[in-house]
Amino acid sequence: MTVRLMNPAALRLALLAAVAAACAAMSGCASIGAATGAVAGVATGAVTTNPAIGIGVGIAVQAATDEAVKRVSKSLHTDQQMAIAATAGDSAVGETRPWKVKHTLPIENGHGDVRVLRVFDNALASCKEFAFSVADGDEPDAHADWFLATTCKQSEGWKWASAEPAVERWGTLQ
Repeated sequence: MTVRLMNPAALRLALLAAVAAACAAMSGCASIGAATGAVAGVATGAVTTNPAIGIGVGIAVQAATDEAVKRVSKSLHTDQQMAIAATAGDSAVGETRPWKVKHTLPIENGHGDVRVLRVFDNALASCKEFAFSVADGDEPDAHADWFLATTCKQSEGWKWASAEPAVERWGTLQ
């Protein structure tokens, strides 16, 4: 029986890939781009034996991965905003209703309450100012943070109409 060992370069590459995957899994989405860029750069540099090409590929892969993560995050945040705006649009002044978003993957799910504070009209649309909460967990006594926002009625229904509260809640990824 013959046992073949991996060559040292392939072994180093496999070890680096495993470490990068572990780091990405432990630290969340923010480091996925850096980890994938590092793995791609090292792999390309090892295959081509040209570190400059490896660095270029690593930077390109990191940028593409970061952009993909931002797009997915924005889509998931939009789902929450649409659910909250629709709940506020269907509610009367002073009424409080629950909102909830549950994605197929357990990422960016959320729930809380929406309370309509006032209705007002402007030259473009009928709008509602509301407060909404986001609960930190599924327990009945979970802590909830409250935010203020505005929704306006459009031909497709009620749409999110304010930026500042969203920046607080979802960062710059509205």
